[in-house]
Amino acid sequence: MHAALRTLLLSILLLWGVGSTASGAEFSESQRKEMEAIIKEYLLANPDLLREMGQRLEEKERLAEEQQRKGALVSNANQIFRDGTDFVVGNPNGKVTMVEFFDYNCGWCKKGFPEVLSLIEEDKDLKFVMKEFPIFGGDSDYAAQAAIAANKQGKYWQLHVAMMGHEGKITKEAVDEIAASQGLDMAQLKKDMESSETAGILERNRTLAQSLAINGTPAFIIDDKLVPGYLPKAELASAINDVRAKGGCSLC
Repeated sequence: MHAALRTLLLSILLLWGVGSTASGAEFSESQRKEMEAIIKEYLLANPDLLREMGQRLEEKERLAEEQQRKGALVSNANQIFRDGTDFVVGNPNGKVTMVEFFDYNCGWCKKGFPEVLSLIEEDKDLKFVMKEFPIFGGDSDYAAQAAIAANKQGKYWQLHVAMMGHEGKITKEAVDEIAASQGLDMAQLKKDMESSETAGILERNRTLAQSLAINGTPAFIIDDKLVPGYLPKAELASAINDVRAKGGCSLC
């Protein structure tokens, strides 16, 4: 190992330790300043080292997150793919299941919605499971609550399509206006929105998303593959076909 690098690493270990030597004697102020100067001098002379360290840290975190997701997908497969409270569209008996976590105020969710619709219409063997996952504040919470409550009146899909097609932010006022236009009983809707059942569904979705390291929307799960972020129709179809090519679902 390069002598300067060895010195640097030793200094970092000492600085990030308990602030004392093996014998228990604390560093003096002059010793600390000397070590800081060594580190600073080396990093200034080798700036690429910081970039390399950053890249390695990112890769380590990515692999750890991927491993966490794989384990969570297996242990939560029933809740992900077969939770009876989720709205299902497409073929309920489809041999491949696609799940989406979404928010009504997510621009990328709205952008991808027509492509998801087209995919469902074309692929008659696809089951599409919808997970309400509001992450953009109170208006999004309200919209998700309304959608879940609308399911009690048999109008989840109508309200979902209308809210996804709404231009601009989905506010509480917009949700009420859209829901009324879809013929929902507003008094009953408001009551069901405040129910413990509705709250429980949202809480389970949030807990599930956390276990899967899902931090944004949209997020798609296709069998044992989790893809965070927007995917165009062609890539979604490709992931679905990959599942079929390997013999079908292993989890879904």
